[in-house]
Amino acid sequence: MAAKALVALFDGTEMMFSRRITLRERGFRREPASPRRTVIALLGLQSLAESGQRQPFDLACIENAVFRDSRWVKGIGDLGVLVQFAAEYSPERFVSLAHDFDFATALENFPDGCEARTTSLSCFLAGISHVKLSCPDSLPDLTDAAVNTYRLLEDNQGAGGIFAHAGFPGLLQQPLSNRFGTIADQMHAIYALVTFARAFDIEEPLADALNCANAVRALQGDRGQWWYLYDKRSSQVVNCYPVCSIYQNGMAPMALLALAQATGQRFDEAIHRGLSWVSGANELGVDLCDWQHGIIWDSIEPRSRITNFCEQALNLVQSSGKAHEENLRIRFEARPDHFGWLLYALTRFDAKAITAKAASAG
Repeated sequence: MAAKALVALFDGTEMMFSRRITLRERGFRREPASPRRTVIALLGLQSLAESGQRQPFDLACIENAVFRDSRWVKGIGDLGVLVQFAAEYSPERFVSLAHDFDFATALENFPDGCEARTTSLSCFLAGISHVKLSCPDSLPDLTDAAVNTYRLLEDNQGAGGIFAHAGFPGLLQQPLSNRFGTIADQMHAIYALVTFARAFDIEEPLADALNCANAVRALQGDRGQWWYLYDKRSSQVVNCYPVCSIYQNGMAPMALLALAQATGQRFDEAIHRGLSWVSGANELGVDLCDWQHGIIWDSIEPRSRITNFCEQALNLVQSSGKAHEENLRIRFEARPDHFGWLLYALTRFDAKAITAKAASAG
């Protein structure tokens, strides 16, 4: 289903995937190509191909299009996903990346590094760690960059395990970003910490990853929802919606299966419930896998942004977070990074039993 959805997102002129498609009355509206989201789609498609499954794309041509011009790399997050792909599937590409980018100063040279944004730090740390795992003799030595990134990421984590969206070290002050973090921040951080621990053979990051994973698992919704926004101080959910399919069957399985593989602690039930949410065990009772259009829809969200804002404000003082079902709707959009992470997670890790259980429940 994910591979089929990527066909709808493919821009044959650019040889990359569109940033997003949205279903309108007259069909799909396609946005311009996104190199970053194309790289993530490539990660998934290469993993799918390695698992022995067929996929409908010329992956070499898409890879050439992504690496033809690196000016789209505007942050350490962009650089991190590009480095991860190069390390895992095209090591010779890393040589040119090492020539084009100064990894030793990347944290200071890119704005998301200076702001210590959790998702960006995590993507960068995961990329560096994959270089260590796949290309241990590569130059330059990325140990110092990895350790510095890990320390910044560690500073963003609260005592209860939740990561804030950003650290803003030094004179920069952004109180909301310092306090609240999205589900993307949590799952990217877990995956990066596990990969860093594997690459550099250290156990301390695994404790941080388990602390976060156990915190968000305890807060998972009764229908398997991975909620949207968390409070680092209280380790509570402060805003539930949107609940996004990319986390339900993509990034959460990726992070938690990697953590289970590294530590032996299982998250099967939580992953299964998240997958089942997409398959119809959700608030609206609707299967988000639309077989007619060949798409897995983006999310369930509040009908009104004003409603969402008001609920978010109320949640800060009363920690509620539940929305009435009549105020919710499906977001009829799709993004290639969703399907990339889904394919990467569910073909790379030992997820057959979990996906079979979720399919039978759905």
